[in-house]
Amino acid sequence: MAKANVKDLLEAGVHFGHMTRKWNPNMAPYIFMEKNGIHIIDLHKTAVKLDEACSALEKITSAGKKVLFVATKKQAKEVVAKYASELNMPYITERWPGGMLTNFVTIRKAVKKMNHIDKMKKDGTFETLSKKERLQVDRQRANLEKNLGSISDMVRLPSALFVVDIMKEHIAITEAKKLGIPIFAIVDTNSDPRKVEYVIPGNDDASKSIDMILSIVSASIKDGLSQRKAEKEKSKEEGEKVSADADADFTSEAPAAE
Repeated sequence: MAKANVKDLLEAGVHFGHMTRKWNPNMAPYIFMEKNGIHIIDLHKTAVKLDEACSALEKITSAGKKVLFVATKKQAKEVVAKYASELNMPYITERWPGGMLTNFVTIRKAVKKMNHIDKMKKDGTFETLSKKERLQVDRQRANLEKNLGSISDMVRLPSALFVVDIMKEHIAITEAKKLGIPIFAIVDTNSDPRKVEYVIPGNDDASKSIDMILSIVSASIKDGLSQRKAEKEKSKEEGEKVSADADADFTSEAPAAE
């Protein structure tokens, strides 16, 4: 599992919190000091909490479960999309679709509609439509792709959420809490850490800070995925061995031809 390094976190500016007047008192345990009107986050505590989160994420992914990444703020969108894509994990970086989790059946219907349009284009049905109808379908497909394209392979609810900025993504947080889905999040000094199970105290406004934290999280998830792959290959090999042994036993016990 990847380990957080305080020096790396410092260089990435993870320690910079919000202005003191915007702080949430519940973040007090994670604040080191105040400097020039800004709260400074205790990176030693960040490293500990980040390691805890990484360990839990590794276990989740090693069990073959999915983590949904959520970050719609400008500074985080590209970073999150990059890492989530590399991990083949679902992500939301555009507007959060209301009911994404609590009304997942409806969301899946929208995804199926997108896939249906793709099928129409492949089998030639699309070409039988009028020019106006094709234009309408294309617009519908583009809108669906923008909002749901990154979760098109998510056939069931995720086993965890990873969120950047819990204040901005409060709807996602609320839905996950209703369903008992554990939340991992980068939590800045203006937020309430009690709303998430796995708090990673850190600057959620700077791309460099977000990238640093995601790089460590990503490495741990990759470890989990590698473990999952190794276990599947081992099971396959054992299955093939059992099958081969059974065939050998059957052959040895078969009566000789007269």
